[in-house]
Amino acid sequence: MIEAINLRKHYGPLLAVDDISFRARPGEVLGFLGPNGAGKSSTMRMISGYLMPSSGTASIYGHDVIKEPLAAKNRLGYLPEGAPLYAELSAGEFLDFVARARGIEKSARLGRINITLDRLSLRDVENQTIGTLSKGYKRRVGLAAAILHEPSALILDEPTDGLDPNQKHEVRTLIRELAKERTVLLSTHILEEVEVLCSRVIIIAHGKILADATPAELLAKSRYDRAISIQVTDSISARAALDGMPGITGFEQNPIDGRLYIFTKTKSRTDEAVAERLRQRHVAFTDLRVERGRLDEVFRSITMPESKA
Repeated sequence: MIEAINLRKHYGPLLAVDDISFRARPGEVLGFLGPNGAGKSSTMRMISGYLMPSSGTASIYGHDVIKEPLAAKNRLGYLPEGAPLYAELSAGEFLDFVARARGIEKSARLGRINITLDRLSLRDVENQTIGTLSKGYKRRVGLAAAILHEPSALILDEPTDGLDPNQKHEVRTLIRELAKERTVLLSTHILEEVEVLCSRVIIIAHGKILADATPAELLAKSRYDRAISIQVTDSISARAALDGMPGITGFEQNPIDGRLYIFTKTKSRTDEAVAERLRQRHVAFTDLRVERGRLDEVFRSITMPESKA
């Protein structure tokens, strides 16, 4: 597992990480979210052993990253944001270098490299110099280096940054596959990625953990969760028809497409009652549906509570 234990990090007078503790278990994809400057990268660097904490520690499958750095790093694959690569090497040469540095025996080295090249769809650029690769291919080479030694735990900082939609789908599929037998700590600013990949989410801001929940639990906090929305031509008549209806607490209209959102006191099914009320009042509407929660709204409400949005 990956465990952070009372981690703190000062940069001079700035307290970037303030007493962060959590545990990620095998088979879990733990999303690590926060606004820019929240302390995400500093936390991940401390857990990986790349950055020394001001206080506290971390462990990888029971190996303390400070007291047992080699044993901890042997169990860990780390993809930092903007992963450093040797631009003058080809993708294949770089992976061979990483395999040697990781101490992978010569008899297994070529097979491991070939498997990893295929997993990351890098075969076409195996002999191409890294400096000439696109940002997306460079990102995939960095991820290939992180998983080459078949680690028990993975720390991935923005793993799909720079990838096109097809490449993102491939990498997400790979992460799901890897997570079946590993622990994955995943930092991303792409919230749809959180919903499709993560079994649990931690949100931090100002160096502190503000939320620790499943994606479903976070979505349930959204004001849009179970709200009813309709497409109407005359929103004034629709509001007038529904105003005063038991359980309805408010309305909101999308200024772009005119869609009207109807908020209710409880999250029970009231869509049929709303539809019947509009028909009785002869208000034309189409495309009535019950909405899902919005993770971006919940993220803002947690990290910027003063915005109330």
